[in-house]
Amino acid sequence: SFRSNSKFCSFQGRQVILIANDITHKAGSFGTREDVVFKLASEYARERRIPRLYVAANSGARIGLAEGVKKAFKVAFKDPLKPENGFNFIYVTKDDYERFGSSKKEIIAEPVTLDGEEVYKVTDIIGAEPDLGVENLKGSGLIAGETSSAYNDIFTMTIVLGRTVGIGAYLVRLGQRTIQKADTSPIILTGYQALNKLMGVDVYSTNDQLGGPGIMYSNGVSHLVAPDHLQAVSSAIEWLSFVPSVRNGLLPITDIRGIDEIERPIEFTPTAGIPYDPRLLLTGGENDDGVWQSGFFDKGSFTESLSGWAKSVVVGRARLGGIPMGVVATENRTAEAIKPADPADVKGAESITQEAGCVWFPNSAYKTAQAINDFRTEDLPLMIFANWRGFSGGQRDMFDEVLKYGSLIVDAFVAYEQPIFVFIPPFAEIRGGAWVVLDASINASVMEMYATSGSARGGVLEANGAASVKYRTKDLLSTMHRLDDTLKSLDKKLSESTSDDEKKTIKQSINEREQSLIPVYEQIAVQFCELHDTPGRMEAVGVIEKSIEWKEARSFFFWRLRRKLAEFDFRKKIQEASSVGSGFEGMTAIGASALMKTWFIGTPGMTEDMWNADKAVLSWMAQCNQDLERKLLGLRKQVVIQEVVQAMTAGGATAEIGTAGIVEGICQVYQTMSMNDKEKLKKMLKEAIDL
Repeated sequence: SFRSNSKFCSFQGRQVILIANDITHKAGSFGTREDVVFKLASEYARERRIPRLYVAANSGARIGLAEGVKKAFKVAFKDPLKPENGFNFIYVTKDDYERFGSSKKEIIAEPVTLDGEEVYKVTDIIGAEPDLGVENLKGSGLIAGETSSAYNDIFTMTIVLGRTVGIGAYLVRLGQRTIQKADTSPIILTGYQALNKLMGVDVYSTNDQLGGPGIMYSNGVSHLVAPDHLQAVSSAIEWLSFVPSVRNGLLPITDIRGIDEIERPIEFTPTAGIPYDPRLLLTGGENDDGVWQSGFFDKGSFTESLSGWAKSVVVGRARLGGIPMGVVATENRTAEAIKPADPADVKGAESITQEAGCVWFPNSAYKTAQAINDFRTEDLPLMIFANWRGFSGGQRDMFDEVLKYGSLIVDAFVAYEQPIFVFIPPFAEIRGGAWVVLDASINASVMEMYATSGSARGGVLEANGAASVKYRTKDLLSTMHRLDDTLKSLDKKLSESTSDDEKKTIKQSINEREQSLIPVYEQIAVQFCELHDTPGRMEAVGVIEKSIEWKEARSFFFWRLRRKLAEFDFRKKIQEASSVGSGFEGMTAIGASALMKTWFIGTPGMTEDMWNADKAVLSWMAQCNQDLERKLLGLRKQVVIQEVVQAMTAGGATAEIGTAGIVEGICQVYQTMSMNDKEKLKKMLKEAIDL
């Protein structure tokens, strides 16, 4: 393991803990000593909250034999003249037992008589050498648990540059973020030779059939695939450039001058009803005439990951005005899910499943949840371009646990601590269960929802479905008779008519008129239902913050993101100040933001309406920084006062115990003070109690 202080991400440099297998030493296997080094290096990274990079090339847990015993043991054959008939037990002579068993405890044996001679039947081989068997598995469990903890505490990444087996494969998965070299770098649990021997037939010919990119990139274990060592390392460096140098640190903001502009319109706009590549929303691209059209994020900043798995969702990282963000976007085109045939199943065949766009399937729901968790542990703010009609609820997908994986999305949002923006882009919609797992109330302290002005939609059902349920034929007929002049005239004639023949003729005319109007009134019903799903209604009922013009979305979200990052940083200080001591419960994140808003409104020249003006809030925080720090000190003082009052009034049956404790504590602190501080304390106490 190494501690690297490299300048590949910024000129200041950053520290990275590098852990690697030495494939030339015992095939890179994990013995107990390797496990301890791995764990200590990982703990070192966690203590300092710096990234941990693991380069994997190993053969799994080490397997060994007691070589000394191996050279000395003997076999009690059933018939010494015919050893092919089998044997009864393994033993050592009395002299060998004295050498291995009595003092060194390399074996455990019991005395037996064999051909009139006392020998020792071996029941357990312990061995003198280290790292022979299960102790290595215990060490594997140790580093597996450490890697799981590291993923939650710091940025972890694995580069697979050679085969990684058993515990090595689990370390890859537990560290989550994985870059796999395209060839001769399989991630496997058991080698193909062992599987062939187990099945008694040569089914597999290479380890790549079991754990190569064709398997691991397609199932989401590997996030990226690189053609060679250099590209794998380059991809890792680029990935590191998106994350803070330490966990919960400042985001690495890039200067985009000469690359892109912050305050610019978004040029790429989808066309209603025409499927398109959602990456164009993010990055822009060339139109049919070869002219570049800009997207939402900085030009060339989007890096996609997990693209080989669950292709109905697009995830990756990008920059907005130089600020790194996690990105989740909906694929609106039909995608294919390919399940390869298993060579071990002679009746098996490759299956290809068509997955409709704008729908969450089990794999894409899981991919969404996993990506959100990765972004959370990278401390990235999150941008979601939401265009989901719901979850796939067919029998196969219900059996494949779409409900379980959809719930994981909610769990991931609840744990998130950085700003999350859920945005409905142009001509997109969120319906039913999809809205449920995206709603800002899931984690109101960090989530906000927005929609594109005019074209975005949201509701329980699509307009056609809502019309078929809530605007049935009888409702259509009622609307016709209320609006159509011809029908109103016929209704009047029918009510005034006294002749049965005339009534029959009028009713026939009414029926003919109704049938001719049904198609257009069905369209009217759909339009009426759709008007319940507009951004205007979403904003009016408070389910989104506001609607935004698509061309202005980049500028709006840049300033909103800057404001939220500054607000989150300051409210953490408020929460820390409000939780001084053990007897006072600190503020919630929402409570801290509310207090911050109170301070903002209390500043001369500021109003409640200005709280939503992001530039004004940023300017206020910069100009009033010293005043805000004084308010924090005042808050800490108030909390300390409450802590003392609580201690003095909650000391058992009377206040005497609490009071005595406070006095004793003051006396102990007094002994550690300098003479000047002692005099100041005396003066403050005298003034406080009027001595």
